[in-house]
Amino acid sequence: MLFGKKKEPAELTAANAAAAQTSVDAARPQSKGRPTPKRRDAEAANRRPLVQDTRGKSPEQKAKIRADRAKARDGMMRGEEKYLMERDRGPERRFLRDAVDVRWNTGEILLPAMVIILALSLLPYQWSRSLFLLAYGVMIFGIVDAWLLWRRTRTRFVQAFGREPGRGSAWYVVLRSFQMRSSRVPRPAVKRGEELHRR
Repeated sequence: MLFGKKKEPAELTAANAAAAQTSVDAARPQSKGRPTPKRRDAEAANRRPLVQDTRGKSPEQKAKIRADRAKARDGMMRGEEKYLMERDRGPERRFLRDAVDVRWNTGEILLPAMVIILALSLLPYQWSRSLFLLAYGVMIFGIVDAWLLWRRTRTRFVQAFGREPGRGSAWYVVLRSFQMRSSRVPRPAVKRGEELHRR
């Protein structure tokens, strides 16, 4: 350049980069022109609260929210896939739930037994003090029964799916076996004594 200030090498590099970026953007009109957001930012943007805030909403909107909640709860209780929590979804977890629900489990009578034993231990009799030994016996029997249940369930899972159960499956089975049948979520979809099979 005859007249004017001679460009420094750094300025030439920046100018070349800007020109290259302009040519790339012109060649890619479909580009979004912004950096890709981080995964945690995208998940935070898509996250929705479990309980919606109803302040400032009309009565019709509140009624709709209540109806949606009731529908989602009913669907979760029935075991409908789209209403279930992430930990309960899929045929594998359904199989594990059925493995618990098709049999009687010692763990499910543990809580009522403990309440009865505690009530009887308050009676003013000498034999009522020894009921705690019975409570410990029921607890140990429940733990052994849950262990045997998991061993059998794991074997049948491998037969049904051709692989070992995923991580956390043992706790999933054991914890469900210690819940009373009427309080399990999702509700049991099979009857006691039915043949266990993949659904």
